[in-house]
Amino acid sequence: MLNISKGAKKALSMLHLAGYEAYCVGGCVRDMIMGREVNDFDITTNATPEEMKTVFKNERILETGIKHGTLTLLYEGEPIEITTYRIDGEYEDSRHPSNVSFTRNLKDDLSRRDFTMNALVYNESEGVLDLFNGKEDIEKKQIRAIGNPYARFKEDALRILRAIRFSSTLSFEIEKETKNAMVECAPLLHKIAGERIQVELEKFLLGKNVKNAILENYEILGILCPEIAKMKNFNQHNKWHIYDILEHTAVAVESAPPVPHIRLAMLLHDTGKVHTFTRDERGVGHFYGHNDKSAEIAREFLNKYKYDNFTKSEVYNLVKVHDTHTELDRVLVKKRLNRMGKNRFLDLIKIQRADNMAQNPELVNLAHFDSLEKMANDILNESCFSLASLKVNGSDLMAIGIPAGKEIGFILNTLLSEVIEEKIENEREALLKRANEIKNES
Repeated sequence: MLNISKGAKKALSMLHLAGYEAYCVGGCVRDMIMGREVNDFDITTNATPEEMKTVFKNERILETGIKHGTLTLLYEGEPIEITTYRIDGEYEDSRHPSNVSFTRNLKDDLSRRDFTMNALVYNESEGVLDLFNGKEDIEKKQIRAIGNPYARFKEDALRILRAIRFSSTLSFEIEKETKNAMVECAPLLHKIAGERIQVELEKFLLGKNVKNAILENYEILGILCPEIAKMKNFNQHNKWHIYDILEHTAVAVESAPPVPHIRLAMLLHDTGKVHTFTRDERGVGHFYGHNDKSAEIAREFLNKYKYDNFTKSEVYNLVKVHDTHTELDRVLVKKRLNRMGKNRFLDLIKIQRADNMAQNPELVNLAHFDSLEKMANDILNESCFSLASLKVNGSDLMAIGIPAGKEIGFILNTLLSEVIEEKIENEREALLKRANEIKNES
């Protein structure tokens, strides 16, 4: 017996007592079978929307999806989506059916779903019902489309990215015919709204099997960003690299912390290399200016797929400076913290560590990044690297007779620069004395 939530039990019980079929369906059943944590329970039933409203008339419900057959039961704060068995009409935009019709037949409803592992249903009296061999595919760790895969992806092209996402998060292989259909139908992704693609990409990038998912689906990812497909078999001709650009990127993504903007930066950090490659007289490969070109490509990508302003800013700036080396020098680290800010500089260290983990292990020094991170954190805990942490401010300077205006800002920034360079201690009296000296010098 699978362990379902109180809300799901309540919904199933009420529908069964009223004489209707009802089952948990989809990802919640798949994840329960796999022993994974389940956060959302969906239910499918042969009760029509009006019949569901009668069954739950004394409960708290939301009817926001009722015209498509979906009602949400709110039970002790838990939302349970309950949907009438339905048959989808023609898909005119490779995403949404033009209409839906309700049915009393469970198989008709399950036939319209994407993958066999997501067409399993369960209730406590009947156990798991498996009409499309989804349990066998889970055991095989295989993603297989229901019925004709070409039809499934032409109905809804976003299913292509869902398959890639599942291969990354579940570490499943994509069944051969399903994969062939994905590649053939991939151009249909151009019809999908950027926001929907963004959601799938984020989940995909955070998966534990993201390296293999990138390598096995580079052609499809190339529909979203052409440079990704061009990275395949692109030899870097450089002693620092043991992989082509695609595999280097895939290893770097998986080596980075599973934080959305960091992994996205790693996916895009070397896209400019395919445009900037040159070889010198010895045959050694170089990619002069690839940081700037990669940042341009990243900006276009982030705008196209409707990322938020924070992600746009962080990814663009991290890609632009990802090759900037930082020596183990306190003054230099303070300057970087001052210019980049705490979070972005610490993210840069994470990105550079992941980037180096995808290079020739005989030549890289990963300990450098551990030391750099420690130095940065020590400075953050004990040192001044910004005006906010300077122990005097504009009011203090005016109090000793320095007039308000541009001179205040100039003196404060000069004081900060000298503190960062460790020419003067960040102590109030010393700073005020030095402020007077700067005023008299100017």
